[in-house]
Amino acid sequence: METDQIFTPVRAQLPLGLIPAGSTNVLAHSLHGVSHVVTATLHIIMGHIQPVDVCTFRTSDKLLRFGFAAMFGFGGRTLALAENYRWMSPSKRRDFAVIKSLARLKPEDCEISFFALKDIFFVVFLQWQTVQGQFLNVSIMAIPCLCSVAPRGLAPNTRLNNGSMALIIVRNTSRSEFIKHLKRYASVKNQFNFPFVETYNVKEVKVFPKNTAGYCPEEEAGPRETASGNTTFPWNVDGDLMEVASEVHVRLHPGLISFYGGSMEEMNDSKVTCTCL
Repeated sequence: METDQIFTPVRAQLPLGLIPAGSTNVLAHSLHGVSHVVTATLHIIMGHIQPVDVCTFRTSDKLLRFGFAAMFGFGGRTLALAENYRWMSPSKRRDFAVIKSLARLKPEDCEISFFALKDIFFVVFLQWQTVQGQFLNVSIMAIPCLCSVAPRGLAPNTRLNNGSMALIIVRNTSRSEFIKHLKRYASVKNQFNFPFVETYNVKEVKVFPKNTAGYCPEEEAGPRETASGNTTFPWNVDGDLMEVASEVHVRLHPGLISFYGGSMEEMNDSKVTCTCL
């Protein structure tokens, strides 16, 4: 059994070329500034190499996966619901799941511990902090996560390889206020300028769900009981559904992998509007 103290991923020896072919392409968009096959190909041909920070997702006894960005709460529930409608096209499935999840919006009861980075007089301090309560969404992102519905990025305050993750916590609020927050992602306004939104620069995050009582039907896309009686919670990790029955420990590994791509300064600042809300 591996423990956090001895688990150290080995840095990839060769850079990877990423050609955008998915529905949101947040990694490709964050690397190249646009989700464009020719642009991605040219970066590979020209040999432009960009180191990228990577996260590990673990429980207390095993490694779950590597990733770049995760959402727990609304983001996880929405993806879990969308997975039930894979017969729809990707865009229709996404919009349908967002609207239905908003109609059934409810918070997750959990405790969040994180290793915060604080820059005081150009000296970086590390400090564990803990918050708990009712949260509508928790985002943990090592890259900016640019995409068509968030041209500035889901986490515009972080970079591809700045050695920190963006932790974005949305506390419980009214449905109308939460929708206002979501709509800000499609504009140039600050989506975090709300009293119920908190942002932190972090190195590690631990999410401890507390809502373990009862069973929610699959249609609700909430916690589910496994055959062993454990309650699982849906996570959205890089657009893939991850269901976990316990706390999740997210740790950053700076520059762990290299991709062919550009820098943040080269990114296209084009404005794209979102029509899903």
